[in-house]
Amino acid sequence: MDQSLLDQFCKITGEKYALTEAADMAGYMTEWRDKYVGISPLVLLPGSVEEVAAIVRLASETGTVIVPQSGNTGLVGGQIPDQTGKEIVVSLKRLNQKRGISPKSRSMVVEAGVTLLEAQEFAADAGLLFPLSLASEGSCMIGGNISTNAGGIQVFKYGMMRDLVLGLEVVLPSGEIWHGLRDLRKDNTGYDLKQLFIGGEGTLGIVTAATLKLYPMPLERQTAFVGCESLEAFAAFFEHASSRAGAHLCAFEIMPALGLSFVLKHGSQSKAGQAQSPLESEFPWYGLIELEAEREGVVQPLMELLLEEAFEKELISDGVISNSEAQRKNLWALREEMSEVQKPEGGSIKHDISVPVADIPRFVEAANALVEHMIPGARPVPFGHFGDGNLHYNVSQPLGMDKEEFLSMWEILSDAVHDLVSEYGGSVSAEHGIGVMKRELLSRVKSKTELDLMRTVKHAIDPKGILNQGRVI
Repeated sequence: MDQSLLDQFCKITGEKYALTEAADMAGYMTEWRDKYVGISPLVLLPGSVEEVAAIVRLASETGTVIVPQSGNTGLVGGQIPDQTGKEIVVSLKRLNQKRGISPKSRSMVVEAGVTLLEAQEFAADAGLLFPLSLASEGSCMIGGNISTNAGGIQVFKYGMMRDLVLGLEVVLPSGEIWHGLRDLRKDNTGYDLKQLFIGGEGTLGIVTAATLKLYPMPLERQTAFVGCESLEAFAAFFEHASSRAGAHLCAFEIMPALGLSFVLKHGSQSKAGQAQSPLESEFPWYGLIELEAEREGVVQPLMELLLEEAFEKELISDGVISNSEAQRKNLWALREEMSEVQKPEGGSIKHDISVPVADIPRFVEAANALVEHMIPGARPVPFGHFGDGNLHYNVSQPLGMDKEEFLSMWEILSDAVHDLVSEYGGSVSAEHGIGVMKRELLSRVKSKTELDLMRTVKHAIDPKGILNQGRVI
């Protein structure tokens, strides 16, 4: 890229916030699994929406492709530059102001570079709840959460990110700023434009700030860890829990025995000699269930009754209820470390999919048989958000197999798994987005009409193709 053009970009942020050395840019060039590694001549860290707009205006004038990046926790390559060395990364981490909170309206305005954990804490300081919760919440950022329509562990009750956004501030491909930070629950004045950018993965605009919906802070939470003999029994337990607990049920997670063994072996607590299974016996499947209420004295007796009835109906075989906040966090750590602990076991081929909840047991049985047929000895680790049908269907390499040999089968195995997902009427991307990894899959799950509409929207808003070119579509 021409040096004089790079100099123009650098002047917008100042040299301090314009990275050009390979060592300084390294953290922006790869995602944490090292599956996608890019090359870029420049990483810019603007400190205001005006600087973002100036960068995009210059990019529009010169035909320079911009790759927006927030916390760089994405798993489909959408935030990583390609190998051409012609794409500039714009990191939003300096846009980290919490602009305000309105307890009466139950809303807050935060910038794109605020981490999810910081947003949660900002709400909590006002006695309110921002319910989005992910394992990466200490490092993922609001801009990325919005652009990928993040999900997490409480989607069952509160919905995904698009359900939590009231308004947006967005820099458009022209460099114009859309000041859409409205604080309205109901606004029926034409197209709901913010939904174009939620889940748009930075292809239509760069989200710089958002007005987010808040909820009353639960005064009581109760978490249980249970063991089940089969997925069919766990599915029946979910039906029972949904019916009995109603709106108090906020999370319903599932873990296989193999996944739990990985956590006990490699998890952060195990390194301190503290990790152990909450249950005395081993089971093929484990579940994590959480209830919450806005007043005290509600969920503890409800959880006890729920488990007692499940035992009587032989839906679960064992269970423990947290008796302190520390124990509750330890139970959640067993679930939240499930992704990270697969890395020490060698290669892992990952799928973020969803199928109808009623079909999860049959899908997992079919998928496991498919994997064993294709790669004998491969170790499936299906876990995740049973309550909304979202499974992280990961497959760890067979013991003793060469890692690179195993990972070389990523595409052929994923194609087969995704074909099976389609047979069950599911989605090949439940909450991680499309990015680069799943771009070619869209034609298999979207109709020509849908794809044509998506391309029409992209061309209308970004006719020069300067924002995240080649991602999503």
